[in-house]
Amino acid sequence: QVQVVESGGGQVQAGGSLRLSCTASGRAFSTYNMGWFRQPVGKEREFVAAIRWPSGSTYYADSVKGRFTISRDNAKNTVYLQMNNLKPEDTAVYYCAADPPPLGQTIATMFSYDYWGQGTQVTVSS
Repeated sequence: QVQVVESGGGQVQAGGSLRLSCTASGRAFSTYNMGWFRQPVGKEREFVAAIRWPSGSTYYADSVKGRFTISRDNAKNTVYLQMNNLKPEDTAVYYCAADPPPLGQTIATMFSYDYWGQGTQVTVSS
């Protein structure tokens, strides 16, 4: 069982920045694919960003490319989502997800991930 815990959400004005953190348990964290998803009120959960093992390749939704950056620190079992130039439409609950081996092929879909955090609220005001 992998425990996933997000932190770092909050309220910020448009144009501001936030950094979300996600810690996942397990000695094999470095071998997990890790992803961030978000769910605005009344809408479906959507892909935001992911980072693949072992290549470290990163993937982003078109809506956040150039503004968000996903990274990981395997020594700390932590993945980060740096969010810059935030917009009101980025307001959502943000979820971190872990995909331990055997790894899913479609890194940008919810179904590839086995473990999820409880979510952290990000609110961007105009």
